[in-house]
Amino acid sequence: MRKVILIPDSFKGTMSSCEICSIMEQAIHRHLPGVKVVSIPVADGGEGSVDCFLSAVGGIKQNVKVKDPYFKEIDSFYGLLPDGTAIVEMAACAGLPLVENNKSATKTTTYGVGQLIAHAAQAGCKRIIIGLGGSATNDGGTGAAAALGVKFKNSKGESFVPVGGTLKDIVHIDVSGLLPKLKEIELVAMCDIDNPLCGIHGAAHVFGPQKGADPETVKLLDAGLLNLAKVVKVDLGKDICDLAGAGAAGGMGGGMVAFLGAKLQMGIETILDTVGFDELLKDADLVFSGEGKIDFQSLRGKVVIGVARRTKKAGVPLIAVVGDIGDNIEAAYNEGISGIFSINRVAVPFDESKNRSKDDLRLTIDNIIRFIQSLKK
Repeated sequence: MRKVILIPDSFKGTMSSCEICSIMEQAIHRHLPGVKVVSIPVADGGEGSVDCFLSAVGGIKQNVKVKDPYFKEIDSFYGLLPDGTAIVEMAACAGLPLVENNKSATKTTTYGVGQLIAHAAQAGCKRIIIGLGGSATNDGGTGAAAALGVKFKNSKGESFVPVGGTLKDIVHIDVSGLLPKLKEIELVAMCDIDNPLCGIHGAAHVFGPQKGADPETVKLLDAGLLNLAKVVKVDLGKDICDLAGAGAAGGMGGGMVAFLGAKLQMGIETILDTVGFDELLKDADLVFSGEGKIDFQSLRGKVVIGVARRTKKAGVPLIAVVGDIGDNIEAAYNEGISGIFSINRVAVPFDESKNRSKDDLRLTIDNIIRFIQSLKK
């Protein structure tokens, strides 16, 4: 064996993808000291996405002062890859950890995200990837758009920066002042959910409660997003209400499409393209991927399945190492997975298994490599 690729998602609540890569590599090198190991840690677009990209392909972290979810100035950042691509992690300035216990989806903004995009654009980036995840906001991306020059006006003709609670006041949208440099830039929004903008499966109903919204507030937020969609359709000619993925990050997915013409793309597809995964596969002997739990929802194209579809085309075997294995996952093998192994070696509940997850991961990889080695004898 000459080359092994590691491309796991994080095991939420236990290990980051970077930690998983490190543990896997150590276990592999214990038995195969000469094998080349290529680590590609994966994040879902939320917190840690920039670090994962920088770890996978190199680059630098660009520090910028921007507005936080409550319009206060903070130190934030984005990633700048060697090819000039910028990685903007919206959680870096609009994330839930930044509001701590002061959650209010009616008052929080994505304005800082727009400032990060503007900085990257003015720095000469020709491609900007925006990770949609972990947000404390429900403003439909209007804050980010406002920071980039889009004007939102109320019934009195006054311009204002909308937040979740004031989306209902938008009566006109003017994009003529949008930062000109954005027209020359490819914008990709990493989005791993297919929720629409509005309705019972939309941003407010599904994600509003975790951002501090009670049932009445959820209705207010949803009505605001519906109003935003109506004005977008009239003024911009784009229908985002039922667009799959528009509900990501408090409607940021819809806003990215409506105001910036961004492409919504599954996070794993964006990552694989950015790191040149197909090229890396050409001389690979084996790929390890994984996630906290593989189940029927994984089959919709999340990390493991997204990777498996590429490895299948290349004829490279893929082993999925996961925290737990759900029912009805047989179709995963048709997608390109060669084998699925759980690290829960003693079959205990998550509250117990999480405390031993690192050792169990190491021992599981050790066991797999021992078996592979035995086939050569």
